[in-house]
Amino acid sequence: MAASEKARAKAEQAVGKAAQAVGRATGNENLVAKGHAAEVAGNAREAKESLKDTNRP
Repeated sequence: MAASEKARAKAEQAVGKAAQAVGRATGNENLVAKGHAAEVAGNAREAKESLKDTNRP
């Protein structure tokens, strides 16, 4: 996995978790949903990069 892509995936996951926490603390369900979407995007990016690594010779 390229270091920059790995960092980007981890950053997306962290931003998503933080947004969810803030949304729950303030009662903002829209922010919770956006945070969840960002976290899922980070998970997908990480999975894609891991898959690319396993297919390399």
